Amino acid sequence: MDEQVPVLIVGGSLVGLTMSVLLGHHGIPHILIERHSGTAIHPRAAAFHQRTLETFRSVGLQEAVEQAAEREFMQDGAIMSVDTLGGRELAWFYRSVNDGVEHLSPARRIFITQIGLEPVLRARAIELGADLRFSTELAGFEQDEAGVSATIRSRADGTEQHIRTRYMIAADGAHSPVRRALGIAMGGRGDFANCATIYFRADVRPLLRDRNLSVVYVNQPDLLAFFRFSITGDAGFLAVFAACDAEGKRDDQLAQGLSPERAADLVRAALGVDADYPLAIENIQSWTATAATADAFRQGNVFLAGDAAHLMPPTGGFGGNTGVADAHNLAWKLAMVLNGEADPALLDSYEAERRPIAQMTVEQAYRRYVERVDPTLPADDLASNLADTAIELGSVYGAPGTLTEAPEEPSGRPGTRLHHLWIEQDGERLSTLDLAGRGFSLLVGPEGADWIEAARAEGLDVHRIDDAAAAADLGLSGPSALLLRPDGVIGWRTNALPADPQSVLKEARSALRAAEAASA
Repeated sequence: MDEQVPVLIVGGSLVGLTMSVLLGHHGIPHILIERHSGTAIHPRAAAFHQRTLETFRSVGLQEAVEQAAEREFMQDGAIMSVDTLGGRELAWFYRSVNDGVEHLSPARRIFITQIGLEPVLRARAIELGADLRFSTELAGFEQDEAGVSATIRSRADGTEQHIRTRYMIAADGAHSPVRRALGIAMGGRGDFANCATIYFRADVRPLLRDRNLSVVYVNQPDLLAFFRFSITGDAGFLAVFAACDAEGKRDDQLAQGLSPERAADLVRAALGVDADYPLAIENIQSWTATAATADAFRQGNVFLAGDAAHLMPPTGGFGGNTGVADAHNLAWKLAMVLNGEADPALLDSYEAERRPIAQMTVEQAYRRYVERVDPTLPADDLASNLADTAIELGSVYGAPGTLTEAPEEPSGRPGTRLHHLWIEQDGERLSTLDLAGRGFSLLVGPEGADWIEAARAEGLDVHRIDDAAAAADLGLSGPSALLLRPDGVIGWRTNALPADPQSVLKEARSALRAAEAASA
């Protein structure tokens, strides 16, 4: 082998870069390869949820990401549908995407494209010591019980290197060559629409009529699409899900490649303007709307994350966010195993926790596609509708038959995200989520002093919440205590003080390190 490294990340877009930042945060050396020469040149994912911003917050990036978002879009905009941008308003899904959710998180929902976000992630990954290699592709790999042997190739000069890694992460997109090489199939609804995204320049400010619109669905008999516009109102893109030709049939040009003239006609039809309205087409990308989940998220020492593991239509904006959640779940587990702090069995919990959540999210995105975009699709077997907040913040791990809960009414049980409260700690205003560290953290209330010495003896970070009301809200009244995972998920809790709290903490932490459910 030319090189050895604990982790090799294949794919350097949103999910791969997020994984790199998180591994760097945990001090894990790794190499990331990306076949393209740099970060994204097309906007792609643009809606990012509170949980994703919480992930960025945990590595010191929330402010930088929010500032980058402000440069691209007016924030707190509406999601609605129209017949044309300048015509009738048909429905409002959100008057503001953050209405009613501000109290649930220390972060807000934002709109930022991957063009704006990925350079922020790249810079932070480099700060944390990542070895990022762009214009580099995976030429092949083999694995055994001890790890993966990979061959990587420079796309600039064709030179190859051989890398030995303990674990490999495939964040290599919808057509993941790694997933295909592993023979992992995708199950679900499959492809259901040939689509195209049209990037254009035009002054749409008169048509916006001072409305702050983040996502605008266009519903016409012959056109189903949605708009996003730049902060300056002079550019945007139209994602076309379906269009009809002059004979009223579905237009197969969406899959085969639109001409600039046809693309301009579609944009003008969606805007509701005349054929001579000034407009320039900058780029056209064809793609396929799909709802599918990989049959496995892991094979041996290789893990799938992001679009390599799950594909969903853009309705709801869940795709990129689900990939970030994959990275958030996996990174700390890899770190603990590689640092000798956890049993390798902990890594089995990645698929056990993330695959059911991803599959549920795929179905929710498909339901929203049918409801908001194309009601002609089969609707007799749609999943029951879940609130967006439950999908974004309410994931439940390790509870068979229960995948989400309402974050507005948090249960506080193991397997759920610790809910957000603003608290004062050592004179500093923090979110309860800020108490998560690189390892497990013990949280107790004002009467939890007996736990503190035991926690320190076990090498745990410990936080006593002295605000009695906040502690009670977190279920930390009296002798109660909980162990918080590095990803802000409650791993264990108890309402009683045992005779030997140190041995109980040792047992609870051992169970968490072996990915076993622990509660008392």
